[in-house]
Parts: sequence; C-alpha cells; structure tokens
Amino acid sequence: MTTADAPIPALTGIHHLTAVSADAPGNHAFYTKVLGMRLVKRTVNQDDTSAYHLFYGDGVASPGSDITFFEWPVPRERRGTHSIIRTALRVTGEATIRWWEARFKEHGVVHTAAAIRDGRLTLDFEDPEGQRLALVDDGGAGDGAIWEQSLVPAEHQIRGLGPITASVPQLEPTDLVLTYVLGMRKEREYTLPSAVTVHVYAMGAGGVAAEYHVAVEPHLPPARQGAGSVHHVAFRTPDETQYKGWIERLAGLRIPSSGAVDRYYFRSLYFREPNGILFEIATDGPGFDVDEPLATIGEKLALPPFLEPQRAAIERGLKPLS
Repeated sequence: MTTADAPIPALTGIHHLTAVSADAPGNHAFYTKVLGMRLVKRTVNQDDTSAYHLFYGDGVASPGSDITFFEWPVPRERRGTHSIIRTALRVTGEATIRWWEARFKEHGVVHTAAAIRDGRLTLDFEDPEGQRLALVDDGGAGDGAIWEQSLVPAEHQIRGLGPITASVPQLEPTDLVLTYVLGMRKEREYTLPSAVTVHVYAMGAGGVAAEYHVAVEPHLPPARQGAGSVHHVAFRTPDETQYKGWIERLAGLRIPSSGAVDRYYFRSLYFREPNGILFEIATDGPGFDVDEPLATIGEKLALPPFLEPQRAAIERGLKPLS
C-alpha cells in the first residue's frame, strides 16, 4: 500500500495557537485579568530559552483550550497575507457575548460590534499589542472547564479555542494540503463585509472547535512577523499511534518536516504549508500536569528535564510577570 492509499491518521481539532508578544507582563495581565484565562504553563521556548513561553487555557488545561505566546523583543507585525489573521475563542450564548461587549468597553479593549459571521454570533477584538482575536458563540458545544479563581463569572468564561482564520493569496496549494495531506473536509464558504471569500475546512467531528478558515486575499502584501502576529497553529492528534502515523505520512509524501519533536508536555511535528504558514501536529498528552500538580500549574517556572541544569541561568534572564 502506498502512502497515498493508506488511511489518513486522525486530526480531531485545534490543539493550540502560538503567537508573539514583546511584553510578557502586559500579556499576562491582559489574558488572566481582562480575559480571565488561567496561566496553565509558565515555561520558556525550548529552542530559545531567553524567551518566555506562556500558555493560557481553561481551568484544567484541556487540549484545545490553549492560546500561547513567545516573548521576543520585536516591533509590531506588518499585517498581510501568508499569515494567520484571527484566533477565535469559544464562549456560550448571546448573553455572554453581550456581557463581553460591556467588559471590553469598561477596560478600553479595541473591539467591533458583535455580528453574525458564518452563522455564529461573533465579537472581534484585539489585545494591547494588536493580536486579532474573536469571541464566538459555540452554542454550548464542545469541552470547557471553568477556572474557580477567574475574574470572569463561570457562565461567561472562555471555554477553548474556536476557528482559526488564515489569509493566503492563492487557495489551491493550501487546499491541497488541507484536504489531501491532512484529510480535512471543505464544508462551506462565506463572504466577509470586505467582499473577501473565506473557505471553511473541518477536522474530526467538525464544529466550532475543529475548523480552519482560509481567506483568499491576493491583493495584500506578505505579512511580516512581529508582536501581535501568530507564529503557528497546532492541530490535535489523540495519541502516539496517530502521531507516528503523521510522521510516516509526511515522510512518505516527501513533505519536509521537523520529524519527531518531544516537547515533554506533548509530542510535536512541524511543517509549512505552501503559502508559508507553519503547521504543527500535536498529541493530546501527556499534559501540563506531568511535572506539577494541576492545582498549582502555571504558578512557577516549569522546565522540561533537559533544561533543568540551566534553571538558574534561565531564571536570571526572565523578567517577573507581575
């Protein structure tokens, strides 16, 4: 059996989204205090230990709930195509969306009026560095665990990641990777007020936590990464067997990749789609409580075992978060 004929391993949804910040303390304040998310892992970029890697998620650090940040001293991004342009976060119900509109006004958060997009009530907003985000009503579908210490009432808390939206100048190369290589289903399309067409691809059971949206924008210049940009998006695969299947599939299709990467909290596999966006396939486990109790995750700097000998030097190079 050839690689092309073999069953495609499983992808079940969005695993995490990693973005760029130039201000870790400000980033931490916004995501924990304004958005009420839990800092579920305080660690460093394993390839650049001078940089924080901060993970924000739901109350129990569920796979699919994390938006994460590398802190680098870089200028703001130049917006454009060949990039991920908006990250949606799931909440439940119109009343919750309206609650967030009022909260954003109170805290001076840049936002637009809530509107129906692709059949879902959606509230676009930005963090202080211009990271483009959205709250989307998930209708109560999908997982989500409250965080008892959140400043946001339980019924209004962010439940996890929703659709991720990318911009490309040409659909066809990206479509081929999403459908033929990754086995996603092209389900529908919709049009933005700017007349841009967005194509919706689904993984696994589909739904709001398992969609990747692709806007076709050939009129835009290429983006330049910086603070407020997205570094990569990661898709969920459930276990080691499926993960190994993905390594074999990319190798069999002769798609350049990172090969197996052990991030300690999950296993990773990286490659770029033809329009230059970095994809990661990541396992659901072992999870963020592999090295510290779930009750206190995120409170102290956590390092994978291979970085522990460097702890003192790493800690000296990091600024306090608060």
